Amino acid sequence: MLIHPWDAALEPAEWQNWLASTDRFGMLAVNNTDPGAAPLVLPTHFTVAGGELLIHLARPNPVWPHLEAAAEVRMAVFGDYAYIPTYWRAKAGGPDEDGVPTSYYSAVQFVCRPTIVDDPQGKADILTAQLADFQPEGGHAAVAVDAAPYGPMLSGIRGVRLQVLRVDAKFKYDDSNPVEHRQRVIGRLEQRGHGLDAAAAAQQRRRLAAIGEWRAHRGQE
Repeated sequence: MLIHPWDAALEPAEWQNWLASTDRFGMLAVNNTDPGAAPLVLPTHFTVAGGELLIHLARPNPVWPHLEAAAEVRMAVFGDYAYIPTYWRAKAGGPDEDGVPTSYYSAVQFVCRPTIVDDPQGKADILTAQLADFQPEGGHAAVAVDAAPYGPMLSGIRGVRLQVLRVDAKFKYDDSNPVEHRQRVIGRLEQRGHGLDAAAAAQQRRRLAAIGEWRAHRGQE
């Protein structure tokens, strides 16, 4: 993922706070053991637990031999995206049709070392952590190896602990462009109100408040 200086997270807390506000649903990319075949990409929820990501997948999933062979995998998450049309980005004084379109988005990618978990208690621990993450209000039975309803189901899944080796975070919202340009696009996103336009506008507004004019911001570093 290409990350320009003006697209980078201002500090780790920025991407951490953004991720905490999402549903922690990403795409797990695993290299194919056949170098001539496409990689495997799996949509899945994940739970952040310290320096690890926790997931579980069905035992019949075809990913297992590829995951067992992988030294590294990548979990990719994105959101708050919007298409920015040509005429929103025309240079001052130039014709609208000469503008260059772009996409706005937030993205976090984790490069991880995977460890497959087949121990029943280890799998129960992963499920317990995920339920606490995604269903903190409760309303579910305890995950116990020797008790229904979940215990008998554990054989149908395998757990995965993904040790985080590196995090790449990107917030692409035209932060290198003049303040007036970004303010204008914020207004147009809010006016258009399609899909995730409001969320993209909120991200751009937040970054604008934190960065201001990019050249001046860079001069303060």
